[in-house]
Amino acid sequence: VEMKKVIIAGAPASGKGTQCELIVHKYGVVHISTGDVLRAQVAANTPLGVKAKECMDKGALVPDDLIINIVKARLAEPDCQTKGWLLDGFPRTGVQAEALKAAGITPTHFVLLDVPDSVLVERCVGRRSDPETGKIYHLKFNPPPDDPALRARLVHRSDDTAEAMEKRIMMYHDNVKAIIGFYKNICRKIDGTNDKDEISSSIAEFFEGVKKIIIAG
Repeated sequence: VEMKKVIIAGAPASGKGTQCELIVHKYGVVHISTGDVLRAQVAANTPLGVKAKECMDKGALVPDDLIINIVKARLAEPDCQTKGWLLDGFPRTGVQAEALKAAGITPTHFVLLDVPDSVLVERCVGRRSDPETGKIYHLKFNPPPDDPALRARLVHRSDDTAEAMEKRIMMYHDNVKAIIGFYKNICRKIDGTNDKDEISSSIAEFFEGVKKIIIAG
């Protein structure tokens, strides 16, 4: 069976986190989110982590070459080599995609979760979180229970405003434009407005289909 090496891209609120969980559960691949990998290096005080922490403490973006080295190191670890991997939030720039290619790291599938901008904004603006339980509700799609005390303590995150969301979506589109050319032969656009099980089935069809083509070819 071909080992899955997947890159997944989706805007904020596209449902990417849910699909990552389902892919990991179904295929046993290692989920690699750049944020988590960075934090792990910082916590472990590795040379790369120390450099990354210096940038973070200054409030600066961690430079490309540092992120690239951290991701490359993670992909070289035994679990990724034996189980395959799911890269989430990387590459974000042409430079990062080029660096993966230069390192001989070639994904087998590129999943692009496609959700119209207006839907993303609506999903985000209605989100409320319960600080006591950490649960996230949505005023329209997943309303909180009819409990006045609970409803009174719900919090609206400052970056869940339409304005902040539109900025994040624009950044996301720029990122995808920069990298899509590298992966057009292995890319599948998946309709992210369907329910999560339908999306998961579409991803599974994509994974199985590509495998057959590779064997047939």
